[in-house]
Amino acid sequence: MSSLRRRKPINESSDSKHKEEEEDEDHDDVDAVGDDDVNGKNKKTPSKIKKKRGEKPPKQPKWSCMDTCCWFIGCICITWWLLLFLYNAMPASFPQYVTEAITGPLPDPPGVKLKKEGLEAKHPVVFVPGIVTGGLELWEGRECAEGLFRKRLWGGTFGEVYKRPLCWVEHMSLDNETGLDPCGIRVRPVSGLVAADYFAPGYFVWAVLIANLARIGYEDKTMYMAAYDWRLSFQNTEVRDQTLSRIKSNIELLVATNGGRKVVVIPHSMGVLYFLHFMKWVEAPAPMGGGGGPDWCSKHIKAVVNIGGPFLGVPKAIAGLFSAEAKDIAVARALAPGFLDNDIFQFQTLQHVMRMSRTWDSTMSMIPRGGNTIWGGLDWSPEEGNSCAKKREKKNETQIADQAGSENAVCKAKSANYGRIISFGKDVAEASSSDIERIDFRGAIKGHSAANTTCRDVWTEYHDMGFAGIKAVAEYKTYTADSLVDLLHFVAPKMMARGTAHFSYGVADNLDDPKYKHYKYWSNPLETRLPNAPDMEIYSLYGVGLPTERAYVYKLSPHAECSIPFKIDTSADDEDTCLRDGVYSVDGDETVPVLSAGFMCAKGWRGKTRFNPSGIRTYIREYNHLPPANLLEGRGTLSGAHVDIMGNFALIEDVIRIAAGASGEELGGDQVYSKIFNWSEKINLQLVHISILLRLFIFLEVSISI
Repeated sequence: MSSLRRRKPINESSDSKHKEEEEDEDHDDVDAVGDDDVNGKNKKTPSKIKKKRGEKPPKQPKWSCMDTCCWFIGCICITWWLLLFLYNAMPASFPQYVTEAITGPLPDPPGVKLKKEGLEAKHPVVFVPGIVTGGLELWEGRECAEGLFRKRLWGGTFGEVYKRPLCWVEHMSLDNETGLDPCGIRVRPVSGLVAADYFAPGYFVWAVLIANLARIGYEDKTMYMAAYDWRLSFQNTEVRDQTLSRIKSNIELLVATNGGRKVVVIPHSMGVLYFLHFMKWVEAPAPMGGGGGPDWCSKHIKAVVNIGGPFLGVPKAIAGLFSAEAKDIAVARALAPGFLDNDIFQFQTLQHVMRMSRTWDSTMSMIPRGGNTIWGGLDWSPEEGNSCAKKREKKNETQIADQAGSENAVCKAKSANYGRIISFGKDVAEASSSDIERIDFRGAIKGHSAANTTCRDVWTEYHDMGFAGIKAVAEYKTYTADSLVDLLHFVAPKMMARGTAHFSYGVADNLDDPKYKHYKYWSNPLETRLPNAPDMEIYSLYGVGLPTERAYVYKLSPHAECSIPFKIDTSADDEDTCLRDGVYSVDGDETVPVLSAGFMCAKGWRGKTRFNPSGIRTYIREYNHLPPANLLEGRGTLSGAHVDIMGNFALIEDVIRIAAGASGEELGGDQVYSKIFNWSEKINLQLVHISILLRLFIFLEVSISI
């Protein structure tokens, strides 16, 4: 105690103030300690390090665009997972409860409704999926695909697109010379009903139809998914995988194990063209064909129910092959200029898409067929006078006949030149054909492009054209269906060399010509005959009431060195002619125009024609598009969109009735909302066999002479 000294009392307020100053200094001193202090190299204590007064605080890091993108993506992911968690946590009946509270009681699914009526499974059913909807899995790959054996590269979650995009593109591409597998890579179609029931988790294709068929008694032994590699040309699916032979064997097995009942075949989208090819292949003699004989289809097929069939091709295929875009991509490019053209993380998006898709020979099966005879020329088209109005009503035969008079009045108004499928500039698309000065591109000399040294490994055939070739394409000004094939030969000669070996796009003059026995003509309904099967029925079921791409306004890209030199001009708009974002639209299902889906069943095959000599009965069933009433209804039960129509209750009911034994007459015959019959009548196509015409001409000549 003696050693303790008494301290003088200090004013309390000054003492606390002094302590606060010391604490502030200690705080600043600790901040000033560097990395050496942490490692113990600097022996000074924080209390001995003094901060300089008046020193400016350190600058805050600048917020970059990349930070914004990362935060944005993070917010989307968190929101998505939260919504997914809530969706999985809610009772299964909750969406239906909310929907019924808003719209009233929902109708029974078609399968439930028809089961109450007493319908049962009868004819075996064969599904033929279309392009891109069938799953593909890896069986052999390069080093970058390690761990992906029998994992889906196409369909499912598409996880590999994000994890290793360049590797994915490499494995999804085919050999540019042969159209088959590249060396060391084997990608094969998924088998079974799971091959195309769902395209991605929650996005159905065939699943709803399969589930409704199951409600009336169908099961795995009475249903078969004819899965195939949709990237290949149709004949090459047989060459590589023997797919056509497998379909033949499975149909024969279904008939044999179901009491001899014929199958009902249901192709969708490009599967319609694939099955047309199959019907010719199966009856043709080996080795080119399946050797089934001329009556195979008559013995094994009850009906072919085509859904959304692009019988005569789709203009959308031209846009995809020409510039790797369609309306949606063109709009995205306009909203984010340069994004899809730039080298993002060394992944030049559109260039890679073009390089990959141009190795898929199947895409060339959907180039418009029939030339100007079907699609129109510079000054006319079957859809001339088309109105953009969406109001529709079901038409009977009398209304269809009366339609022609009213349509003539509409034609006098301003109308789009739909026959000009590609036009360089809106002024060219609207000008009189006599005012358009065109320089033929076919003889143009191609030059060299700076892209040879600046575009890394992203290579398309445009880089071999050079600026002279690109300029020649633009100076031709406008392209009709007759010149489109020549255009594609000019801009993509390697692709079209393979394509024209497997597909044809004309109209046959004489179907007795031996050349039409070649497989390249088998998927073109204008260059081949239907089977000799008078008891068979052919249906064309498709959606209407949606704007569908028909023609395009293009412009030259300002930066052609490393980008695709042509792109849709999204600034071109005109409501009077259904022109929006550089795309002219007509009636259809958003992918296939009515003309392509309906013409063959409306006129080309209607009755006994040279394309249908046995008089197979044909029916058109159109489904007017109605959007879902609310978000909980998902993609809706009344949709007419190209893929969503697979969940359309009215369509599913028609399909089930046909599978259960109903005929087209029992369904009610044709169901038409569009102007397909009027448009078909405008097409001047020879339907009578030339020999019959000659006999008729001789008869008339003899009668006159007598």
